[in-house]
Amino acid sequence: MTESESVVYRVVPKCACSTIGQIMYYADQGKFFDGDIHDATSGMHKWAMEGSQQRIERAVRGRKIYSFTCVRNPYTRILSSFFDKICGIQRNGKRYRGNLVPLLVQKYGIEVGGDDGKQEFDQIASFRRFLLFARDTIRWKKPMEPDIHWSAMAGHISTFIVNGGRYNQIFFTEDFNPGMQVVLDNIYPKHPIDLAKIPRFNESEGHGPKRAHPVEAYFDDLSMHLMWEIYKRDFQLFRYDFENPANKMPKGPVDLDEVHAKLGD
Repeated sequence: MTESESVVYRVVPKCACSTIGQIMYYADQGKFFDGDIHDATSGMHKWAMEGSQQRIERAVRGRKIYSFTCVRNPYTRILSSFFDKICGIQRNGKRYRGNLVPLLVQKYGIEVGGDDGKQEFDQIASFRRFLLFARDTIRWKKPMEPDIHWSAMAGHISTFIVNGGRYNQIFFTEDFNPGMQVVLDNIYPKHPIDLAKIPRFNESEGHGPKRAHPVEAYFDDLSMHLMWEIYKRDFQLFRYDFENPANKMPKGPVDLDEVHAKLGD
């Protein structure tokens, strides 16, 4: 939530969350945060900060503050998670979650491009094995709890509704500027923001190897079956094209009433 309490955003990992956070920070502060916005400990309210929780809770339950979130095609979102979190070296110079990658190499036979993530490897075979691992974590919580970066968007988005919130808008990463502009038009930021001039704060870019193939090359029949098992609600609620992994665009706008009805129980 902005420091001025003008807008509340439910973060969904791998859905332009760094850029959105920076825009919210700029709206109040008139400048971007110097560094990864996820590391900011002042200048905005975050649930992880003890002093912010009561303010956010009051704002969400009061429903007087504009509230929104942003979603992304499940196919490109999980691919991004794989290349960033599994194959990439993180900001601290280490692998994501310490022993996670060695576990995947050992138990699932995944390759990640060597110690620095820069060597060539069979991206498609490794990704499909990672997808099996992601399914196992989500379905059976084994060999570990599911990670926020590949757990379903519907799960993230539902916690806001279950705890008394109501979204004014849910827009698409793939159509970012028009969606974010609707938010800005509703909150009257202290510092005007020209979205055409805002840089994209892609904090994961450069962490891992570049994707070598088109999106659809990574998903065979079995992979698509696993995707439906994990992300069925994401495809249905947010109108993404399950049948065609090559089509990253949604097939229609989000029905907010449907989202609140189906995720509010």
